[in-house]
Amino acid sequence: MSEYCSVQLAGAELWLLAEKAIYWPEREVLLIADAHFGKAAAYRKLGQPVPHGTTASNLQVIDRIMDRYPTRHLVFLGDFLHAPGSHSAGTLGALAAWRAEVADLRITLIRGNHDKRAGDPPSELRFDVVTEPLEMGPFALQHEPDAHPTLHVLAGHIHPVYRLHGRGRQSLRLPCYLLGGKVSLLPAFGAFTGGFNMNNDADQRVYVVGDGGVWQVA
Repeated sequence: MSEYCSVQLAGAELWLLAEKAIYWPEREVLLIADAHFGKAAAYRKLGQPVPHGTTASNLQVIDRIMDRYPTRHLVFLGDFLHAPGSHSAGTLGALAAWRAEVADLRITLIRGNHDKRAGDPPSELRFDVVTEPLEMGPFALQHEPDAHPTLHVLAGHIHPVYRLHGRGRQSLRLPCYLLGGKVSLLPAFGAFTGGFNMNNDADQRVYVVGDGGVWQVA
């Protein structure tokens, strides 16, 4: 088990990170799906007792990744902000302070379904905000996992998880990457997100994330 797993996909080398993100070393690109910043803040506005500090912890994870791997371009594959209620002073303040620390970093957001409801990030964050697909090399970077006519799709939206079965009735649900076919899925990056159980087809590979590592299980 390693902090990343190197895979070949559509003729490119990608690193599947234990932090639930993909690093593309040839282009120094970091891909993150479904961060859902401000989800906890939005739930607290509805009176739900949910954790504080998820925005800060998610940003710290991004910083740790970029400390290890040189990153020229950070791409969010949709659902950067969770909801209109995510535009809280605490969430936006933390994002603005972080952006000031990575001022030279190119950041692109591909709008997802939650972004359409939440609205684009504030202009002072200096994101390039685009609609899908964003074509890059052999890949179509998208939020929705819809096939592209010619390119291999890297997408989010589903929040895939995989159930590992142990002895008896023991089982464990872990976030996973689902690779192969025409569309590959990234796990949800956000610390406060759920997941959807996935089964792999014959031409797909499953890599699960847990305990600081990533490894292939199917």
